[in-house]
Order: sequence, then structure tokens, then C-alpha cells
Amino acid sequence: MSTPRNVLFLMTDQHRTDTLGCYGNPSVRTPALDGLAAEGARFDRFYTPTAICTPARASLFTGLHPFRHGLLVNPERNGGARDEVADDHPVLPGPLLDAGYNMGHVGKWHIGRNRGPEFYAMDGEHLPGALNPFHHPSYERWLKENGHPPFAVREAVFGKAPNDSGRGHLIAGRLQQPVEATVETFLTDRTIELLERYARDFHDGGKPFMLSCHWYGPHLPYLIPDHYYDMYDPSLVPLPASMAETFHGKPEVQRRYAEYWSADHFDADAWRKLIAVYWGYVTMIDDQIGRLLARLRELGLWDETTVVFTADHGEFTGSHRLNDKGPAMYEDIYRIPGIVRVPGAAPPRRRRFRHAHRPQPDDPRTGRAPAAVTVRRREPAAADQR
Repeated sequence: MSTPRNVLFLMTDQHRTDTLGCYGNPSVRTPALDGLAAEGARFDRFYTPTAICTPARASLFTGLHPFRHGLLVNPERNGGARDEVADDHPVLPGPLLDAGYNMGHVGKWHIGRNRGPEFYAMDGEHLPGALNPFHHPSYERWLKENGHPPFAVREAVFGKAPNDSGRGHLIAGRLQQPVEATVETFLTDRTIELLERYARDFHDGGKPFMLSCHWYGPHLPYLIPDHYYDMYDPSLVPLPASMAETFHGKPEVQRRYAEYWSADHFDADAWRKLIAVYWGYVTMIDDQIGRLLARLRELGLWDETTVVFTADHGEFTGSHRLNDKGPAMYEDIYRIPGIVRVPGAAPPRRRRFRHAHRPQPDDPRTGRAPAAVTVRRREPAAADQR
């Protein structure tokens, strides 16, 4: 095994933890991620610093909390916050490039407004925006080069605007393309192209790499081909128990946010179908992850590469009578999947941990985190072993 180690970093957007088989969902088919978890570590209590795309991604990129890096909102919204990472902040590619790594990024960036991976000397193209780049020139050119049909949607599902003022947000729809023509396949193909190049550099000269692929899904709107749209039977989809809650005693912003996303516009059957479609989207991305991991093996890199999977935040899909994500700090949107597979490392046995001492807040005198935090681990009982 080579040192330093390669890293393949996989990330989805707005991904509920409970949609994965390795996190206990008995219905959704996610063999690629389940297999990765079986060989690695699956973190049960893994949290995003904030359930908003740009600030969460900027924290991953800088290692700083949102209140430190200052990117507090998505740049599409005029929130009065920073819209680019400050030049004096640490960034992920810096020390790796200095150490001689190939650094590549494919897919959703959404860290600021104009600066993309190229600005930070990484391989990859800046695809701006929060949602799938259906009309980006690179994607449209790829469709033509491969003889794929253009982007088109039928049977679009919309919410209802507040105060009956018109049509609300686009939530889902049937994509009139085969899976081979989807943005998800496009991003996976681009990642494989970089992976093949990095594999040659690694095998020929020992040059390590870190390569990231960030899919835009399963963020709404759920625009996917019929095969995945109808993959799961809505009648077998359980509704979230919290859907029965009211807004009594809760901050008014939650009720207003529910109106903004017209969560109550959909009845129980409609919600079951929307959740089933969301599950289909999860499986579609897992299939692409399977393609990527298979190529990693074929290139002789499986035993030389750490693979990491996570998401920027979760999704409500009707939980607490809310949709999307937003100003409510529920587990549904703050708890995220976290899977790490390190070659040569035995899968960990412990599944539950008890913190004797929680991390302390930043020292107000210095603005820095404490130098050390004591964490004690409870030895698992026999039932905790897997």
C-alpha cells in the first residue's frame, strides 16, 4: 500500500440518512453504499454544521464554522453575507497540492458565486448554481456528442404558492431521457475520465490524488427517468410520524416556511408518491456510485484509495409538515450519512459511543476552540457487535 494515500470523496445534496440500507431502510436499494459501509466505518451521529448548501460546503472546504468563514447563505439569495471564501482562509486543496497531489473536482461546487475549482488550481469545471445544470453548455455538448435526447420533463408536480397566488415550486417530474443521458451519468463519466488520468500518474510515477464527485441530487426537484420514478410502490412507503405535528408552540417561521413550500398542499397519497420518487432518485445515484467504484477496482486502485461518502445536509420530505430544508434544526436535515472505507483497516466493531465530556465552545478570549477534548468510549455489549 502506498503512502500518501489516494482519496475519492463522494457527496450528494439534500440526502436523508434514512434512505440508505446501511442506515436501516429495508426498502430502498443502495448496494454500492451499503457495500462501502460493510467494508468501512459508518458514522451514526454525523452532522452538518448548517442545513444550507453553500455554508455547509464552505465549512467542508475551509474547515471553519459558518460564522468564521462568513458564507452564511446561498449566493443566489441576497443575504448580505460573503459570497466568496476569504483569501486568507485555509482551503482543502492547499496542503494537498503542496504535497504533490493531483486534485480534481467534478459536479456541484456552490462555494461562493464566481470562484470554482479552477480558481484553486484544481482540475475540473465550475458548474455554477444550486440545481442540476440541465442547460449548461458542457452538458448539452456531451448530450450531442453521445447522441442523447435533450432535457425534457413531463407530468411536472408543482406546489401551490401562498395565498392561492399561483403555481408554487417544482417538486418532481418524469425526465424524458434514459439514465445514460442524465446529469448524474454525465458527472460520473467526467469523474471516471479524471480517475483514469490520475490512475496513470499514480501507477507510473506514484503521484497520489484526491478526486471529488458531488452530485446535485437527490435535491428537489426530483426529475428522474420513469424507471426510477416508478421503482418504489407508494402504498408501501410509510409517512413520517412527525407529519401529524402541528405548529402550536413552534417558531412562526416554521408555519410560514411550510406555506412557502406548500407542504400541506399534498395529501397523504401524494406525499407517499413524492417520497417514493425521492427514494428512486437515491437509488439512481447509488447506481452511479457503483459504476465509479467498479472503475476504481478495475484501475487497480481499490486497495490504494480511501473512499469517503457524505452529504451537505438532509431533506424534510414532509417531516414536521415541512419540505426542502430550512430554518428548523431537526435531525431530518442536520443528521447526514457518513461512510469512510480505508483500505487495510478492519471494519470497526463499536456502533455506539457515549461522550463523557462534550466539546466546549470557543474561548471568548481567543476565539479559538479548546486545545483538547476528552471523549470516553463505552465498551459495547455483545448486542452492539456487528
